[in-house]
Amino acid sequence: MNVNDFLQAHPRSLSNIEKVTACVKACYACSEACTLCADACLAEQEVADLQRCIRICLDCAAICETTGQVVARQTETDYGLLRPQLEACVAACNICAKECENHAGKHKHCQLCATSCSACEKACQELLAAL
Repeated sequence: MNVNDFLQAHPRSLSNIEKVTACVKACYACSEACTLCADACLAEQEVADLQRCIRICLDCAAICETTGQVVARQTETDYGLLRPQLEACVAACNICAKECENHAGKHKHCQLCATSCSACEKACQELLAAL
């Protein structure tokens, strides 16, 4: 079972199921990537130089997790709450991707995190455009 299975089984007729599914999956994947990247940064020798990256990764992880939850809930959606949440996720992912790109040449985990952040940013933008 996956997100799409649950959305297809929803008792109400839902629009944009593909974009919603992609966004939820990207948000949860990005939350996981950011959490793992922050943890890997903590294990690096130059951890003091990675403090900003760690903080941004942890903030982005929390925002992505919350966004995934808000987007997944399809009953009585309040677009006045959904849009700003998606916009916050776009901003967090953009900032985190840029920060991780600063370290990607030296740390593979930062490269992976930047890629996940960019994918999540794109998925959120696509859902926003469809609302």
